[in-house]
Amino acid sequence: MGGLLGAAAIAVALTVVLASGGTPAHLSSHVTTKAGAAAARPVPNRRQASSFAVGLRTLRLIDTSRTITLPDGATEPRTLITYVRYPALGSTGRTDVLGAPAARADGPFPLIVFGHGFDVTPDLYRRLLQSWARAGYVVAAPVFPLESPDAPGGPDESDLSNQPLDMRFVITQLLHDAAGAGPLSGLIDSAHIAVAGQSDGGDTALAVAYDPRFRDARVGAAAILSGAEIPGLGPFTFPPGGPPLLATQGTADTINPPGATTEFFDAARRPKYLLRLLGAEHLPPYSTQQPQLEIVERVTIAFFDAYLKHGSGDLRRLALAGSVPDVATVLAEP
Repeated sequence: MGGLLGAAAIAVALTVVLASGGTPAHLSSHVTTKAGAAAARPVPNRRQASSFAVGLRTLRLIDTSRTITLPDGATEPRTLITYVRYPALGSTGRTDVLGAPAARADGPFPLIVFGHGFDVTPDLYRRLLQSWARAGYVVAAPVFPLESPDAPGGPDESDLSNQPLDMRFVITQLLHDAAGAGPLSGLIDSAHIAVAGQSDGGDTALAVAYDPRFRDARVGAAAILSGAEIPGLGPFTFPPGGPPLLATQGTADTINPPGATTEFFDAARRPKYLLRLLGAEHLPPYSTQQPQLEIVERVTIAFFDAYLKHGSGDLRRLALAGSVPDVATVLAEP
């Protein structure tokens, strides 16, 4: 994989890149639903600091074009209960305020769609998702219909291959809602979208961002937290012009071994970044374990800020936030 860079070395390298090019190469920061039909869009001025309260809305999104099979053999449309956190008015200490008034004057905001892991729900990751919303993002976390603990008949991991289309459907529905007159009206910057996920949710996000069988050209950045390529579907070739990648991996993870992340990270094209959490396991760094969770929060926000808000200095912030002696290291390939 190559040697890991220390904080100072990364900061110097990134300084050289930014000094010569001004900002990172945003290879896929546009939105398009037709291949090759993209045009650059201006980036609104946005607050970079974590300065928002966090509002929460729950949406029931129903994909009538696809179904799930119930234990009794009956079928029903794929329903995705989706928790949407967004920058809201009020003090930063207020989080998950149901129906809170949105901070529309500071928007629109980039969208992050997050996929949860197998046999858990998005609630496990609430602090991480709250940190993104507080930093100026609309964060949508759907509950996958057959991988959650409440799935009919119990969670079924064989449904994983259907989840990339779930994530794409959520993106489409949220953009539709934001373009209308509902509670999300005007909140989402449709030109700046990221996908993220942990474990099976990371597999899902990786497919949506890069796998030609599922790729969504609207995606402009991807954060894959202890994920991998979807098992059973075979490897894929990362496309040219794909979105920037941030991968994170615990070195003591026995559920998603480090080699799984190494495999797709090595195959991915630049720009790409790898956060290694030394001695960390599979779920704790993204839910409760400190200081790992705080490191993940800071690194992911710096990554999203760099590629969804075009903050050139945030790559230096990413390098410094992810380089903690005996806890975390960063490999940066801008």
